[in-house]
Amino acid sequence: MTDTRESLAELSTDYKESIPADLRETKPFEWYLDEVYEDPLVARNAHQRVADMFDFYGTEYDEREGIVKYKLATEDPLNDGENTFYGNVIHQSIHEFVNKVKSGARGLGPERRIKLLLGPVGSGKSHFDRMVRQYFEDYTLRDDGRMYTFRWTNLCDVIRDQDPADDVVRSPMNQDPLVLLPKRQRQAVLDDLNEVHDAPYTIRNEQSLDPESEFYMDRLLEEYDDDLETVLQNHVEVIRLTADENKRQCLETFEPKDKKNQDETELTGDVNYSKIAIYGESDPRSFDYSGAFCNANRGIFSGEELLKLQREFLYDFLHATQEMTIKPKNNPRIDIDQVIVGRTNMPEYKDKKGDEKMEAFNDRTKRIDFPYVLGYEEEADIYRKMLNNADVPDINVEPHTLEMAGLFAVLTRIEEPDTGTVEMIQKAKAYNGEIDDGDDIDVKKLRDEAEAKAEIGEGMEGVSPRFIGDEIAEAIMDSKHRTRGFLSPLTVFNFFEDNLEHHGSIPEENFETYYRYLELVREEYKARAIEDVRHALAYDVDEIQRQGEKYMDHVMAYIDDDTIEDDITGRDQEPDEKFMRSIEENLDIPEDRKEDFRQEVSNWVSRRAREGDTFNPQDNERLRRALERKLWEDKKHNINFSALVSANETDDDERNSWVDALIEQGYSRDGATEVLEFAGAEVAKAEMED
Repeated sequence: MTDTRESLAELSTDYKESIPADLRETKPFEWYLDEVYEDPLVARNAHQRVADMFDFYGTEYDEREGIVKYKLATEDPLNDGENTFYGNVIHQSIHEFVNKVKSGARGLGPERRIKLLLGPVGSGKSHFDRMVRQYFEDYTLRDDGRMYTFRWTNLCDVIRDQDPADDVVRSPMNQDPLVLLPKRQRQAVLDDLNEVHDAPYTIRNEQSLDPESEFYMDRLLEEYDDDLETVLQNHVEVIRLTADENKRQCLETFEPKDKKNQDETELTGDVNYSKIAIYGESDPRSFDYSGAFCNANRGIFSGEELLKLQREFLYDFLHATQEMTIKPKNNPRIDIDQVIVGRTNMPEYKDKKGDEKMEAFNDRTKRIDFPYVLGYEEEADIYRKMLNNADVPDINVEPHTLEMAGLFAVLTRIEEPDTGTVEMIQKAKAYNGEIDDGDDIDVKKLRDEAEAKAEIGEGMEGVSPRFIGDEIAEAIMDSKHRTRGFLSPLTVFNFFEDNLEHHGSIPEENFETYYRYLELVREEYKARAIEDVRHALAYDVDEIQRQGEKYMDHVMAYIDDDTIEDDITGRDQEPDEKFMRSIEENLDIPEDRKEDFRQEVSNWVSRRAREGDTFNPQDNERLRRALERKLWEDKKHNINFSALVSANETDDDERNSWVDALIEQGYSRDGATEVLEFAGAEVAKAEMED
């Protein structure tokens, strides 16, 4: 047996390699000055560093959607994909968020706004906010994301009343060392940096020293006759600064408390009562920089359920955003540099939006909507991720189970179409990308109608992924208790039906509508199960390939106005119109659209040939579907349909062959037996009636 244990030495080496080499080092100020000239990006502000962080982990441009997708969300490289996001609507929201941060990095205005993530419960806004903080921690550990702050040293040598415990004092706001330079001299350095650095933004720093550091600087300059160089050489050390949420360092998550106990000092800091006896109440050294805005400086402030805070409490955000300062009670103002992110659910947003007294606050927010996913296959990927990240019992999730759960969820989120020509299931499929060229469905028009109809936006209401995930989990455990080694859509549907009215986030007035949607999903699943059974009864891979090749030979000859050699006689003949139409009619392609379809598949084959791919009809969804249905029509006359109705009328070998064919489609053996019983009778009934 191979020994896979990690030794302590290996663990220690791995840890040491994961932290910056200069994390414990101290540097003189002059070193830092040289460093920023060598790499001006070290002196970036918070918006600039966060903006670069998103690009650092990789990007890809989605031409169809017209958005940048960020790999920290699409691939989650730090966690091996455990926390990836699914759904174009979510990536659109992330794209919008990053654009606002990047605009703030350029000083275009959003740096003075709250980025307010708005969405229903379970839409992913908290998950995204948490990931941004996690990646910011990691980014500041890397060379590309490094930043520095400073600490005062040997203060007792000069300041006679300095507490010996405070001989070394770290910058309480973790400010950039450049802030130690007076503004005119600092600007001269920044002008030099901006002439040589290669970035889409200007390095800026107009901050003042925090009040305590300002006190030390004044006393030290007085001692050294305004010799700034001596002050910085004798009393300042530059140290590496990394973001750490647990240490409340450059990252802070602020949660609302009981309204009666809310205190502005939680945001802006308070008097350090242990120091009052030493320094006196009005001394800046007696202030405790423990407020949330103080802790988040140089990084990210995250306000959870932000709009649940009292109106008066939110006023502190006005200066924090517009002026980029905070004003603690009975203390001087303090400059801040941070990306302020807020999260809120729909009820609180609606309440504050209609409050005229919140006009100033609302004007200082940039809303980013985080709607629910509206593509049901993307929604199924969310449930699949949930199962992959959990210790799921040994159970087979049958085909269509997660997709049908996702379809039900999506139906509750989309607006009923105004036009009578499009049904709800059709709209959900259109949003999922299931539109054939012959379909008279305008997705953009559907989206525009829905946006005009919805109170805030489509996808901002409905059943959450949490409800669906919880019911899937319950269905899995129920299946295990009943010694069923598989999870089928039928079981999941039953749990949805039984527990809809027990879920606190679903309004009572929606129950009847949601039950109707569940019946639509049942019918959709029945149609898919019937297709699977037909596939099992008649499917033949070699025949599909042969028929596909024959069809394409005739299509190519038709398009080129050419003849084709007959397989039997070897003589040239016209393309077989009857044969081509026998396939196309299985997709309900009318006579006047046949040429469009033939050109479509011809272009597809040509494109694959240019890319070096061989022809395989299984790779074209529409062609595969048409060929399978044609094969069914050809073979169904030889199938004993009465055997599907009664197991007594078929031998074990015949039934086992059908079960094996379903297993090849992803079913378990017991699940295949269930779907034969569920859909087989429907298939037999339809064909026997014909």
